[in-house]
Amino acid sequence: MRRRRFLKVLGTGAAVAGVGIGAGLSSIQPRADWHVPNGPRSRLNGAAPRVVVVGGGLAGLAASTILAERGASVTLLEAAPHLGGKVGGWTTKVGDDVVSVEHGFHGYFHQYANLRALLGRAGALTPEAFSPASSYPIAFADRPLEVFGTQTTLFPLNLLDVIRQSQSLRFMEFRDAHELLELARFDGARTFARFDDVDFATWAREARVPRGMIDLILRPFGETTLNRMERLSTAEALKFFHFYFMGSPTGLGFDLGRRDSMAAVIHPLEARLKALGGSIRTQARVSSLSTTSGRVDGVVIGESGAVAVVDVPADGPDLVQIGAGGRPLLCDRARGVAFDLRCTHQGCPVKPVVDGGALQGFDCPCHGGRFDKDGTPTGGPPKAPLERFPIVDGRVAFVQPQSERLTADAVIVACDTTGARGLLQRSALDDRVDVTSVQESEPFCVARFWVATPVRPDRSAFYTTSRFRYLDSLAVYSAFQEDAVAWARRTGGSVVEVHAYAIADEDLADATTIAMTMWREMLQVLPELEGARIVHREVQLQRTFTRFAPGDHARRPGTVTDVPGLLLAGDWVKVDAPVALMEGAVVSGILAANAVLAAHGAPPEPIPTVARRGPLA
Repeated sequence: MRRRRFLKVLGTGAAVAGVGIGAGLSSIQPRADWHVPNGPRSRLNGAAPRVVVVGGGLAGLAASTILAERGASVTLLEAAPHLGGKVGGWTTKVGDDVVSVEHGFHGYFHQYANLRALLGRAGALTPEAFSPASSYPIAFADRPLEVFGTQTTLFPLNLLDVIRQSQSLRFMEFRDAHELLELARFDGARTFARFDDVDFATWAREARVPRGMIDLILRPFGETTLNRMERLSTAEALKFFHFYFMGSPTGLGFDLGRRDSMAAVIHPLEARLKALGGSIRTQARVSSLSTTSGRVDGVVIGESGAVAVVDVPADGPDLVQIGAGGRPLLCDRARGVAFDLRCTHQGCPVKPVVDGGALQGFDCPCHGGRFDKDGTPTGGPPKAPLERFPIVDGRVAFVQPQSERLTADAVIVACDTTGARGLLQRSALDDRVDVTSVQESEPFCVARFWVATPVRPDRSAFYTTSRFRYLDSLAVYSAFQEDAVAWARRTGGSVVEVHAYAIADEDLADATTIAMTMWREMLQVLPELEGARIVHREVQLQRTFTRFAPGDHARRPGTVTDVPGLLLAGDWVKVDAPVALMEGAVVSGILAANAVLAAHGAPPEPIPTVARRGPLA
């Protein structure tokens, strides 16, 4: 494409975008402008429907809150000790200080209209909780830093501004990249019909996208979906870019959480739900959905209450792992005890630490939990010890927790991918709800370091990175989050966090190896920390984010299922709107609530979105 034609097309796009934004943003179910109307919504008439919501992440909180606002009787169940899901957090000790830890840094983008509306009604959208980021810097492994502003928001001015500010992009590089304009042509069903079956890396190569743009924009931003570019659906990537960049009137503007995610987001939403009369139960693990005549009419919490007995192999090493009644067990025959290998924080599988054939303790790679050889927690978020059982006459016996049944007019399953898939399978409903595409993306690693050396005060609070082996972003928590700022002031040090978003199979290693490799890579961005003493570190290695692979979209279930009484919510649910990540989860929850409202003759909750179609669609 000649430069003249490129600029002409961009000029046309500017006119189209100007008209579209001037006319008001599109929305879904029903049409609403960018601002959610103030004041109470109309409440349900007649008997309040009983709704059970399974999963206390953003999707479950959104669905529960909307329904409680309208007068439904809501019970929110969460298997973990706290709400929040992937936005949840916990506390740990650094020396004598109790500090907050999260699943990882979150940017609260300004186009998260529905999440922000929920926070606003909870009284949480305040300057004390959130502050705007001033720039969006990208740090490279092999060339100088590039910094982009967050204020130029209209297409094509936003794209022109990126090219203008970049030291690595040139107009003439785009002369053959005709297909690159698909970034501005997102059009829902048309985009998915054309591009869902091809991975984003292949599309970028065949579209002749300049390498500089891939390294600067496509890969760093695309992999914030927690999916590698080589395994990410092109259609999903185009929707992602449309939502965050091409179709958004707020562009790359985002807020930093001045408080930890629990204090800034989850606790206010939890308090509002309780104030509305909603019931919240944590550590309530749903074992199955109950059905009558093909309709879901409740949930079962816990197991059967039966006694489970399992034989311990008589031969072999003293430490042997077995399964019993759905429990993974480590049997220490020398000491005559068996340990439940499920972390008492969120149920992740813990790994035995063995030295010379003797058990030394247990580590939880998900959230950095640590236990001694007796199962007592010694670090990280777990508060309760691992459950343990005596080995008697070569057998382990235990009683399954007594089950409890809750009846409901509707059940909203709002777990993460693993939880939702497992629950539907245990309930023998996976033949009626296709969950084959409800899968996890590649593993990701988050490591937070408390160090004795300060970060330079002129550093940005957050960096996206490119062309490192592991490092995909880093956040200087001591520059913006209250307890990290306070810790740094008391000690003269700093708190930094590093992320590896989607780890390739060939690069997968243990959590400590990945964390320390990211630390060394981070020193290229923050060289003042070279040789700094690491006072404490917390490392997580998880696989909990949603896969958006080529071909998944066609099979992905929607909010309303073919099973009466069963609704779905989560960022893995198919939503006919350009939303993603936290906002995608919230919108799916509101859609599930709207389905309940519609069944009882109530008007739906407005759902504002960015423009439904790209400026060149």
